[in-house]
Amino acid sequence: MDSVRQLEFRLIKIMGVFDLVLVGIGLLFFKEPWAFIIGVVFGSAIAALNFLQLGNTLTRAVTLPPKQAQAYTTTQYFIRFLISGVVIALSIKAPYINVLGTVLGLVSIKFIILATHLFNDKTYYKNIFKRKEDESNGH
Repeated sequence: MDSVRQLEFRLIKIMGVFDLVLVGIGLLFFKEPWAFIIGVVFGSAIAALNFLQLGNTLTRAVTLPPKQAQAYTTTQYFIRFLISGVVIALSIKAPYINVLGTVLGLVSIKFIILATHLFNDKTYYKNIFKRKEDESNGH
């Protein structure tokens, strides 16, 4: 389990760097960037907490019987979904939080996971660009 925690914290650190890039973009393109920056920080903090909660959920679910694991993971999913909805609603209502910054902060962990694991896999691209004639089964 220690390797899972290390991976979680490594991805959160990368997300922090990504958020600094977003903050820099906000400073360049917004006349009043503080609402955007607060939104990015707020959304990213909630995304990181949801990501850690997802790790805890999966770690616990593998120890449960299948029916209990399904009920547990479904409940935890809806809790994380509700939290994200409340965060977005709060950023819409609060004038000092930019909605775009909040949404970018919330989805930043997803970009980080895709960039570090899916798009970094060379076999993924080899399988995409493999021609049917190159297959050895003769079909």
